[in-house]
Amino acid sequence: MLEASQNNELPAIPGKRYFTIGEVSELCDVKPHVLRYWEQEFPDLSPVKRRGNRRYYQRQDVILIRQIRALLYEQGYTIGGARAKLANPNAEENSNQHHELVSDMVKQLEELLDFIKS
Repeated sequence: MLEASQNNELPAIPGKRYFTIGEVSELCDVKPHVLRYWEQEFPDLSPVKRRGNRRYYQRQDVILIRQIRALLYEQGYTIGGARAKLANPNAEENSNQHHELVSDMVKQLEELLDFIKS
């Protein structure tokens, strides 16, 4: 999902098992309050919570946050659109196919109308 140019802008993910919210904030260039908000909006993003309700993110969480960041900040998706894109990544391809089918049908109907008129 992330393009190579976007990966180069963000620091490499260290080989640790768990990351604090501050570390993830720096790794993904997103403020901690935004991360907490995204936890409410994206069901797949759920860090482990330990003593004192502290959040500990795993590597797959950091990758998901980078994907969310790319969708929202770089590709212009809304929160709902990004949630749908992550839930069904092939939906956009299906949408394009449906659009092509509808365009073809409209073209055929216009040709049929021209035939009937002449």
